[in-house]
Amino acid sequence: MSWTDERVDLLKRLWSEGLSASQIAGRLGSVTRNAVIGKVHRLGLSGRATTSRMKSHRPRTRMANVKRPVNKPRFAQVGNPAVRALYIDTEAYVAPAEEIEIPLAERKTIQTLGECSCRWPIGDPQTAEFHFCGRTKVPALPYCEVHARRAFQPVAPRRRERPEIEAPVATASLPAPAIAGSGTK
Repeated sequence: MSWTDERVDLLKRLWSEGLSASQIAGRLGSVTRNAVIGKVHRLGLSGRATTSRMKSHRPRTRMANVKRPVNKPRFAQVGNPAVRALYIDTEAYVAPAEEIEIPLAERKTIQTLGECSCRWPIGDPQTAEFHFCGRTKVPALPYCEVHARRAFQPVAPRRRERPEIEAPVATASLPAPAIAGSGTK
């Protein structure tokens, strides 16, 4: 296809009428939209007539008029349910001064840990006295109840949410763990 004088005149007329490059390509036949755009640029036809479609504006909905939904929490539950169950109706964990005293018979090494054993490490791994707690662990957690409370602290509420959240009420008491160096002999 070549651009004859008649086709160039028709292109100029259709362009000035405000037709799109695709519409002009369809009317000319055997020419692509990109060929029309290229020829328009080579001819320097920048001025376009505005059509009524170009002049009309669609009314936009204003965001001020639209009622926004009330902020809902993104997730129904946050955190591990097994950990969350440890903090229901209890007071916050206070770290003991010393580690729980595990009797020699209950101490576990990495080789003797079972599927239901607490995996809380006690001592320095480079010494012979190093061992694991070995008590029965809380289901779905790697630690016993005492060590799970120590490892998993409840999430502090965000600053903007703090006034809405109430502190948990302490109604149940847990047995106090045996601490090395405390108690009667």
